[in-house]
Amino acid sequence: MASQTALITGASAGIGRALAREFAAHGHDVVLVARREERLESLAEELAREGVTAESVVMDLDRASAAEDLHEKVIDRDLDVDILVNNVGVGTYGPFAESDLDAERTQLRLNVVLPVELTRLFLDERRDADGTPKVLNVGSVAGFQPGPNLAGYYASKAYVNSFTESIAEELRGQVDVTLLCPGPVETEFQSRAGMGDSTVGSVTANTPEAVASAAYEGLLAGETVVIPSRAMRVVDLLGRVAPRWVVRRVAKWVNSGR
Repeated sequence: MASQTALITGASAGIGRALAREFAAHGHDVVLVARREERLESLAEELAREGVTAESVVMDLDRASAAEDLHEKVIDRDLDVDILVNNVGVGTYGPFAESDLDAERTQLRLNVVLPVELTRLFLDERRDADGTPKVLNVGSVAGFQPGPNLAGYYASKAYVNSFTESIAEELRGQVDVTLLCPGPVETEFQSRAGMGDSTVGSVTANTPEAVASAAYEGLLAGETVVIPSRAMRVVDLLGRVAPRWVVRRVAKWVNSGR
């Protein structure tokens, strides 16, 4: 059977780029989606040299019609997508009362609305497909707890975490659905979110490559939740047993300045 094709959003940098390389390294064709054309084309050329087909779709996903526009582009190009990877995401940092409302809207569109809509459209498209379709959603360990100073980001990942685990159970035996929950990762995320002075990631951080490798293995093994870092698995466990007021205070400290 031919290797399945993976569509990856936010593929031009960070975890998305590492996931694209990981899928390609295992012989998967890839459809790369991001807004930065030069980076995307460079990655597509790199992966094509490894013998896979790498299609690039340059698109700004921060708009209400993004999911349907991307779905139409995939259909127009006659691309068969077997694996949907909802990776793109952003974060807003700082006290919510002082946040930029447009930035909060962007965060909701990219982190919540887009993966929900793309997943729904993908399921319609692949329901009667040969083989087992797969969905990989990038949530976060942050989604298992409240996050003062990153309130909207933590809440958006809580949605992704709960949504993904729920549909994984609904679709068991029909579609493989995996939730990836990394902790801090060495990417552009913190600088883009304006988190340069925060404590997040100063003690422990994973590499995009390690996260991508764990995600791929977990997806192919049919795992529902993948937490790549042992340290983050401990954090998740502690967050579940500690009093909620302790979890909130610790999260506030972690997300505040060094």
